[in-house]
Amino acid sequence: MSIYVGNLSYEVTREDLTEIFAEYGSVKRVQLPVDRETGRMRGFGFVEMSSDAEEDAAIEALDGAEWMGRDMRVNKAKPREESGSGGGGRSGGGRGGRSGGFSQRY
Repeated sequence: MSIYVGNLSYEVTREDLTEIFAEYGSVKRVQLPVDRETGRMRGFGFVEMSSDAEEDAAIEALDGAEWMGRDMRVNKAKPREESGSGGGGRSGGGRGGRSGGFSQRY
């Protein structure tokens, strides 16, 4: 299982998250997703710790805590849902190929 950490500063680094979560146990992995188009951090991340007890302690202590000027949201990460059912996803609609107002001429 992993921990979802939301409402993060866009300046936060993996090292920052590792340091703050290490106060509650051994940090196995930190992920900070970035926006594909801008390369900028998306304002949330995921932390995996060595045990459920360590994760629970970190969640209890850090959820709602003010850090780097923001109130963090910290809770158990929910499993990623499979796309393709229902009418969302990437099929249909969209920009229609290369059109959409962007020109490749320079």
